[in-house]
Amino acid sequence: MTTPWTEDHMPDQTGRVAIVTGSNSGIGWEAARVLATKGATVIMACRSLANANTAADQIKALKPSGKVVVMKLDLGDLESVHAFAAAFRQGYDRLDLLINNAGVAKPPYGKTAQGFEQQFGINHLGHFALTGLMLDMLDATPGARIVTVSSLSHRSGVIRFDDLNWERNYHPARAYAQSKLANLLFTYELQRRLVAAGQSTLAVASHPGWSATNALRHSSMMRSLNPFFAQSPKMGVLPTLYAATAPGVRGGDYYGPTSLELRGYPKKVVSSASSHDEAVARRLWTVSEELTQVKYTLM
Repeated sequence: MTTPWTEDHMPDQTGRVAIVTGSNSGIGWEAARVLATKGATVIMACRSLANANTAADQIKALKPSGKVVVMKLDLGDLESVHAFAAAFRQGYDRLDLLINNAGVAKPPYGKTAQGFEQQFGINHLGHFALTGLMLDMLDATPGARIVTVSSLSHRSGVIRFDDLNWERNYHPARAYAQSKLANLLFTYELQRRLVAAGQSTLAVASHPGWSATNALRHSSMMRSLNPFFAQSPKMGVLPTLYAATAPGVRGGDYYGPTSLELRGYPKKVVSSASSHDEAVARRLWTVSEELTQVKYTLM
């Protein structure tokens, strides 16, 4: 990209429908704001309806040409994921964008409703299930894209198939890295399966670099360095928005910030070799279907 890409470069989104998970703050809120400003109907899929309604009111106050709609989605509870999918189908007949943005970063040990370690359960399994339940609507919508938000932390990630839920020796940062590596393994494997099935939907990934968001609330050291190194959520969202809407994006692309992938305007970046391990990706896919009981109809 010769000219820095900003939200002003986003094509008109009128008539399109987008789901943005975790859109009550940070990167997700910025994504919802820009998409609504560009004319899209944006589903703010959030765990807390109170927080989401407050966030939606802030966007509505900007008088966007599109709509913002709040819907309940708790990615830490697969029953909630199924309920969200069913409710969405009752109100909409198309889905142009699914932005898998929500996540938790480096918290004390905790489990989801179904007993998964919460970072693996929310960041990966919840989005894996949601994407699977929405895939037929995406496939039926021309030009649809799935954008899953990963992190630079994926580079230190290892998929611990012998202890995915960190029952032994829990380490918050390593568990987070595992979940973010899982996001990329999922994206690349999904794209391979979409191509094999002859589908036009694109699976793409992004990361926000070092952005000052609530995702860092469990890391006092990182928060203390924010004034010196972090960029704003308004900048951090640009790789995600580029992946979601820019012309020329291809399935399996990965976008991040320009400067050392920490800050700056979006560009195509390269993920770790481990994120491209197809054998690990296939195994993770099989395990994810078993754990979520969501079976994809693709090859």
